[in-house]
Amino acid sequence: MLSIISGDKVKLLDAAFIKARQMRSLDLMENAAKAFFVWFERMFSAIQGEIFIFSGPGNNGGDGVAIARLLAESGKSVKLIFFQDKEQCSPDYQANFERLPSKVKVLSVLDFDFQITENDFVLDCIFGVGINRPIEGVYLEAVNKLNHISCHKISVDIPSGIPSDNILQGEAFKAEHTLTFQFPKFSLLFPEHAEYTGRIHVVDIGIPDEFILNFNEGKFFLRREDISRFHKKFHAFSHKGDFGRIMLFGGSVGKVGAMVLSSKAALRTGSGLVHVQIAESERAIIQTAVPEVMVAGAQEIKKLKSFDALGIGPGWGTEVDLAFYCSLLKRYHKPLVIDADGLNLLAKKPENLKYVPKGSVLTPHLKEFQRLAGEAKDHKERLEKARSFAREHGVYLVLKGAFTSISTPQGEQFFNSSGNQYMATAGSGDVLTGMITSFLGQGYPPLNAAICGVFHHGLAGEMAALKKRRGVIASDIIECVPGTFVELNIE
Repeated sequence: MLSIISGDKVKLLDAAFIKARQMRSLDLMENAAKAFFVWFERMFSAIQGEIFIFSGPGNNGGDGVAIARLLAESGKSVKLIFFQDKEQCSPDYQANFERLPSKVKVLSVLDFDFQITENDFVLDCIFGVGINRPIEGVYLEAVNKLNHISCHKISVDIPSGIPSDNILQGEAFKAEHTLTFQFPKFSLLFPEHAEYTGRIHVVDIGIPDEFILNFNEGKFFLRREDISRFHKKFHAFSHKGDFGRIMLFGGSVGKVGAMVLSSKAALRTGSGLVHVQIAESERAIIQTAVPEVMVAGAQEIKKLKSFDALGIGPGWGTEVDLAFYCSLLKRYHKPLVIDADGLNLLAKKPENLKYVPKGSVLTPHLKEFQRLAGEAKDHKERLEKARSFAREHGVYLVLKGAFTSISTPQGEQFFNSSGNQYMATAGSGDVLTGMITSFLGQGYPPLNAAICGVFHHGLAGEMAALKKRRGVIASDIIECVPGTFVELNIE
């Protein structure tokens, strides 16, 4: 996992690492420039246009100057656009400026005509994580002009104008790609900034994760190489009982499709036995659609303790008998999963939250979370509300969306890196409910179940989108779930 640290600690991190490794700050800047160069060569192997690098006076601008040298030395046509005379720039900027080859054409932004074609590249190295106020003056003028030009646009570390930990005030550079160093900056994960960040890429510049952990504030970014450590291992003598016996509650009249999706997702995730409790009139539908599923009767509901995990809510409706719901929560003393109408019913009667077993996993989308915890002025406040909610109620709160967050009772937050916009389709959340319930039933601790469920769900969405893009439906995600275990080499 990558630690996410605040912008005001980045300088402290850099200084501590430089001191510990007995290196120069210029060397760390060179590491960043080389990491960008390797990424750029891999992403854009055959470019046709020129590369225009806009470099501000700080170390983000210094990165740009070093990148200009590396790109020019590889034979590319590079123009460096500066905003301040080098004497007014950071020491490492000045040192890199002296190393520029003569083939790099250097121009003041005041003399630049902004004649950039659609085949050209613009690299935004104007401001980095240190900015804490709206951009203005010549910087704002340049950003506005660049935002109205059609070409390839890349921000280095963070789009200029966006503060590293807060919501943008004013204008910022609009990138197609943001190449950020070592870990994603917190504000890159906010939906308010999606139009500015484009695709986010994280590259290593040589600072070990263990070193960054010293500066961590309880926020982590999950990558595919992290997921195997959260998985439970099974052996050749494992039987269906070892893979968990779960029960799902939901599927009111007309909404049984939600339970079809949840139950099938649980089976595809590895559950040994899946029971469902649904409206009696809908039972033939689910037993036809998913013959591997068993429909629960009164006897099974009386013996909740015999189930390894429960999942409550998909397609349940809000006309459910609250006394019955509360009895489930009171009688079941292990962590369970609550989604959809299970959450909406809690929002209607928040006093019932006290009955939710500790360690349970709640999976609201943004609107469901708003009903539970109240409105938030922006995503930063929403994430803080999620953290507080998880702490207060002793639950794991999965706030669904791009970079789905998992808030823990201990106050930590984990951000997911898998998934895409094509997963915004009816039933996608029901699939996730089935997956997390499945992992919980297989004996995974709640945090592990949430992390594995969220990541595999997103990865399945990515795999489904390879052929179907915006045509992806929830059933496509389910069919790709088994392939995610192969992709991640999970036995």
